[in-house]
Amino acid sequence: MTLSSILTPVAILGGLGLAFGTLIALAHWKLKVWEDPRIDVLSDILPGANCGACGFAGCRAFAEAAITGDVVPAECTVMGEYELEDFAESLGVDAGEIEKRVARLLCAGGSDVAVQKAEYYGVESCAAAVAVSGGGKGCAWGCVGLADCAVSCTFDAIRMSPFGLPVVEPDKCTACNDCVVACPLDLFVLMPMEQHLIVQCRNLLEGEAATSVCSATCNACARCVADAEPGLIEMRSGLAVIDYDRIELENPAAIARCPTNAIVWVDGAQVFPGLELAESEAR
Repeated sequence: MTLSSILTPVAILGGLGLAFGTLIALAHWKLKVWEDPRIDVLSDILPGANCGACGFAGCRAFAEAAITGDVVPAECTVMGEYELEDFAESLGVDAGEIEKRVARLLCAGGSDVAVQKAEYYGVESCAAAVAVSGGGKGCAWGCVGLADCAVSCTFDAIRMSPFGLPVVEPDKCTACNDCVVACPLDLFVLMPMEQHLIVQCRNLLEGEAATSVCSATCNACARCVADAEPGLIEMRSGLAVIDYDRIELENPAAIARCPTNAIVWVDGAQVFPGLELAESEAR
């Protein structure tokens, strides 16, 4: 083997490598997309939870939207007070304000008031129980109580009560929507804290048919409709439905004559029948 027979392929390979390297460098220079360096700075300030509570796919996407002015810093509901100040200062803008939203449970049918028609012994999951037996409760619309919502909550804002109902702590809730997605019966909704009037029931039965499966159900008596301001509440398929576009009309009087406490006036955390007593005894 001669020296030339060794050097020739080496030279060819070296030349090809140089040519392709040059092409790659030119392509990078030509196709490179400029990115605002502030994105990295703001992303480092953000909590990195990528929870989606702000409506964006992740924290970096939120940072990009903040730079373009499409969102105000306060729309990240996970940042603490000091992080929010740093974020706004880095952008040179005001932090802004948003209406706080929390997850609300539209069911008060814990094990103390709701009839259980069947026992479920499978995988500890609401979704699995609903798929197998409809959840096991006499009320087909009632909370199953196997904590899919609590497990899904990134911020530990949900605890399970002694009666198997999830309890949301407003101070921890970031309205990230995870519990809404996790609940197989669509019992969670995100509501502004200013919406105090809540119907904690999704049961579509009426009268004795409803109360026979849960004593905390809406029995379609329509007393709340009569006691509320005109147009605020109406009965649909046997269930009281609040028109939240008429939020300025909200009045505690609407709950005064509800015989089952299915409609409630909430300040802060939701309170279910017997919850405080049961939790104090559990301690």
